[in-house]
Amino acid sequence: MKKVLYVFALGSLFAFASCDSPAEERADELEDQAEDTADEMEDMQEDMDTTAVIE
Repeated sequence: MKKVLYVFALGSLFAFASCDSPAEERADELEDQAEDTADEMEDMQEDMDTTAVIE
């Protein structure tokens, strides 16, 4: 009987450990947002006209 309880307890601990925490989800969102911002900045830099007009 102890072995059965041990297996169930161990299984529930693994299930609990695999859950995402809200802080981890928020960190992932911030990372994605930072990557998007960096991509936008790179696109803006490529679109900028850096040629000088000399008259």
